[in-house]
Amino acid sequence: MKLDARRLLRHSFDAAVGAADPLRLPDAWLPHADEIARYSRTRVVGAGKAAASMAMAVERHWPPAAPLDGLVVTRYAHGLPCRRIDVVEAGHPVPDEAGERAAQRLLGLVGELGEDDLLVALMSGGGSSLLSLPVDEVPIGDLKTVTRALLASGAPIQDINVVRKHLSRIQGGRLAQATRARVMLRMISDVAGDDPSSIASGPCSPDPSRYADAIAVLERWHIDAPASVSAHLRRGARGDVAETPKPGDAAFDRVDSRIVATAHASLEAAAAVFERAGVRPVILGDTITGEARDVAQVIGAIGREIARYEQPFARPVALLSGGECTVTVRGGGTGGRCAEFLLALALELRGIDDAWAIAADTDGIDGAGENAGALLAPDTLARAQALGIDARARLDDNDAGSFFAALGDRVVTGPTRTNVNDYRALLLSGGDAREARA
Repeated sequence: MKLDARRLLRHSFDAAVGAADPLRLPDAWLPHADEIARYSRTRVVGAGKAAASMAMAVERHWPPAAPLDGLVVTRYAHGLPCRRIDVVEAGHPVPDEAGERAAQRLLGLVGELGEDDLLVALMSGGGSSLLSLPVDEVPIGDLKTVTRALLASGAPIQDINVVRKHLSRIQGGRLAQATRARVMLRMISDVAGDDPSSIASGPCSPDPSRYADAIAVLERWHIDAPASVSAHLRRGARGDVAETPKPGDAAFDRVDSRIVATAHASLEAAAAVFERAGVRPVILGDTITGEARDVAQVIGAIGREIARYEQPFARPVALLSGGECTVTVRGGGTGGRCAEFLLALALELRGIDDAWAIAADTDGIDGAGENAGALLAPDTLARAQALGIDARARLDDNDAGSFFAALGDRVVTGPTRTNVNDYRALLLSGGDAREARA
């Protein structure tokens, strides 16, 4: 039986996204009715691309008579019509004034709670930008400037978040410090290794990094930070400003922390799709990071080995991976890390006539575009050449987004309202696949 490769790849991506959808998760991540009744009131706060869907899941689960209110912040166009929890939309990946205002309000709501109350904190990828409340010495405009520079530098998200945590009044565990309530922290992980201190820059998690680390990040990635940013970090490194709360701080004794959706669980859901289709799935890992074109080179090398020698896996096989690639922006094109990975992979696999692939971000947005990613077919480069498109030149200009748009091979989902980072699948069909557009 011939495989419909395009449809199979898209279904695998949809399964990966579905496994991280808060509205589809079992209710085990939420408190039982008897636990809810223990508290005088419950307030929900949150930030991230999944914040609205997590908030709606809480509302659906909550007993109608039990007190519930709160505020979550999500990306523009990612809101949902919650009834008891306010949903505010703000800027991402660069913070804006709407996010700053929402974060200020959220901090006030948290500070009102007492020891008999419950704070439900819902954190997911994107929360670092959306929950931006800079220290008094750093204007929001300067925070925008340093954020843009870090995003363009190729720095990994963990490095970026070290800087953010030391410029914030909320992140790096400071939100947990700001309340006397019990804290039920629930997270959807978009970071390699599922480190709670990096998810949304860890508002309710201890921060192992220091001001000196933030300064080192700026130096390592050659960031010319605004004067207010540099001055604040230097004051912190001298000990003139209090450090973020560290592991062992008493504030975290009140925090019940759990990650409810991960990249690996999404890869397992995608693997099941390939298994049902008679294709062997191989999960290479959920923490594969680095420059997008470098990751493509490694995965492409494995693909060539399979195509030539049926080693280390026999076809048909699907190589699945997750994690967050980076792109050092040197050109002027419309890219996205998933599209850049896929275009680099196309060049690595040139001449292999049974290689299909998908690379897409589970949040539905690849970089600044309106697509989640793209699809690669054995004839991708030939079709581009027929249109007069130079694939290598587009890659050098960081213009993979327009490359796949011209071919009609973008993956468009709209906001998924979740985020467990990038999903990548390379399918080597052994010739047992056909060209069919879903």
